Amino acid sequence: MVTRLADGDDEFDVVVVGAGPAGSAAAIAARRTGARVLLLDRADFPRDKACGDGIAAHALDVLAGLGVSDPVAGYPSLPALRLVAPGGPAVARALPRPAYTVPRTVFDARLVAAAVAAGAQLRRHVVRRVEVRADRVVLDGRIAGRAVVGADGAGSVVRRALGCPPNPDRHLALAIRGYASAPSGPPEQLIVTSATRWPAYAWSFPIGDGRANVGYGEVLRGESLTREHLVARLGALLSGVDPAAVTALRAHHLPLSTHRPVPGRGRVLLAGDALSLINPFTGEGIFYALLSGALAGAAASRTPEQAARGYAAALRRRLGGHLRHSSVAAWLARRRSVVDAAVWAASRDDQVYRAVVELGLGDGRLDIRTLAMIGRGLAPGVRHPEL
Repeated sequence: MVTRLADGDDEFDVVVVGAGPAGSAAAIAARRTGARVLLLDRADFPRDKACGDGIAAHALDVLAGLGVSDPVAGYPSLPALRLVAPGGPAVARALPRPAYTVPRTVFDARLVAAAVAAGAQLRRHVVRRVEVRADRVVLDGRIAGRAVVGADGAGSVVRRALGCPPNPDRHLALAIRGYASAPSGPPEQLIVTSATRWPAYAWSFPIGDGRANVGYGEVLRGESLTREHLVARLGALLSGVDPAAVTALRAHHLPLSTHRPVPGRGRVLLAGDALSLINPFTGEGIFYALLSGALAGAAASRTPEQAARGYAAALRRRLGGHLRHSSVAAWLARRRSVVDAAVWAASRDDQVYRAVVELGLGDGRLDIRTLAMIGRGLAPGVRHPEL
């Protein structure tokens, strides 16, 4: 399965840097074409990853297409979502399809195991140097691939090697995540937006074992945010959550999809967080990671010398329209009144609710009905009652 270089090191068809959801999906997709695949990560699995742990139905669709069966086994479904707008209006409805909360310690380990079962070789390695040659890409002078997929997160080494800087303020968020006792009542995902720090929100996603993944994040706007500030805002927005009782608190950056680098150049591709594929409304990134990883792995294995071109075309076909619509919606949502009107509209119209959910958790787009209802919600004199 492995070809030796002249100096005794390893050469593969595809080397994937980062074994999170994007990297594992890339490895599985490349293996499905028969490619020799090396999957690298700085950590041993299972390992924790700061995240909301939410798994939407769209993510499960991608995994089903890759032949990964039942990645959420043992975790109950979450049938509903409650969304609270900055000005107070709220909507609570059944999701079009149930979601799940699976700790990344479990979820990522399952995906890595699926990649290894598919034939990928897993190795613990910290990549520090990327050298692009005419016929291969060499990592740290001793690991070579005909193509490389950078799925190494918000601080991607591969992204830096392509000359792409990190996301600037207003296109980068900072969030903190922990675990607390799950609230009583029917299980549902909860997102509570902030009027005083918009764009910002807190979340509570029940896991099914008596705990909930809780957290708070906000878009960076040129000021430094402390851990104390993030924890305090979490407690202020989530009633019933004592910040002092929240465990496993970890902060992480979220590079938003409103500012993306090039998806790749030549034989080097970016996927997931490394490509700034984080939904600007919900912070959801696992669906984007899995989908972009699968597309990157397929492109890297089939046409390594033109991988970036094929990958960019595949991304554009699959996500281009959605990403344009979500960027426009994010621009509109800079005004808190627009968000209030959108939530009001979703509370009155199930079709609008579904459109909002699809835009925030999947690959949905804005439609005329949704825009018209938001316009009605912005009209003078319209009241937005709280639930």
